[in-house]
Amino acid sequence: MSRSDLSLRIISRTLAILSAAIVLLILGFLVRESAPALQELGLARFFTDPGWHPLSGQFSLVPMIVATLATSLGSVAIAAPLGIASAVFAHFYAPRTLAIWHRRLIELLAGIPSVVFGLWGLVVLAPLVARLGGSGQNLFTATAVLGLMILPTVALLSDAAIASLPRAWIQGAAALGMQRWSIVGKVVIPGARRGIGAGVLLALTRALGETMAVLMLAGNVVQVPNSLLSPGRTLNANIALELGYASTFHRSVLFVSGLMLMLVVSVIVVGISYRRGASDEWR
Repeated sequence: MSRSDLSLRIISRTLAILSAAIVLLILGFLVRESAPALQELGLARFFTDPGWHPLSGQFSLVPMIVATLATSLGSVAIAAPLGIASAVFAHFYAPRTLAIWHRRLIELLAGIPSVVFGLWGLVVLAPLVARLGGSGQNLFTATAVLGLMILPTVALLSDAAIASLPRAWIQGAAALGMQRWSIVGKVVIPGARRGIGAGVLLALTRALGETMAVLMLAGNVVQVPNSLLSPGRTLNANIALELGYASTFHRSVLFVSGLMLMLVVSVIVVGISYRRGASDEWR
């Protein structure tokens, strides 16, 4: 093994250990701040209390968990097919000049602050959604804007995954007489699925962690939504709204919300990583 390879291996291991240490420190901090509420109430009450009324001693997180999952999964359902289609368009259907400008626009979209997305959704999209009923500030509006926000993540990572494929695969498929759409569906997408999956996963974690735009658009009513046109409040929005004036015990409950959110993200990441490892062993 050369000296440069050894140095790269040492650096990569050091960075991996440092990353794991940071995650454990954050998790330890959340556990420490959540401990008073968990010891006093127990875990079950966060799922069995009638509602979220901190002044009355009711701390149900179910409405906010449902709203968080609805907006996050809904936004991924919007962004994933559009992002993959964007990457395929740039590589196989757009002229070279158009593909370059298309990528630049996607990169520009990725740099727009979330508060700007929130303002656009509040001023432009919410009045349109209000024609379907209600004020327009509901989970559907928040989900649509959130899907637009995470679209660049899926599109750019899918683009990079497709670009990394060996050109011989595509040229060989074309030499066999396969049509363009067939090459995309049977060679490109299966070959780039790991990179595309990483993009979708990263987009999902960003959607789960987004606060400002959802806070502005979801309606912030603590209730279990019965449809996407119902208002709701996510865990992130709840923390942002109430942490500034929360009492000591109420503050500890809000840290329980943050702990649950981090555990949800961890379970998703570990589950997908395990599934990938199992599929690699099967192959």
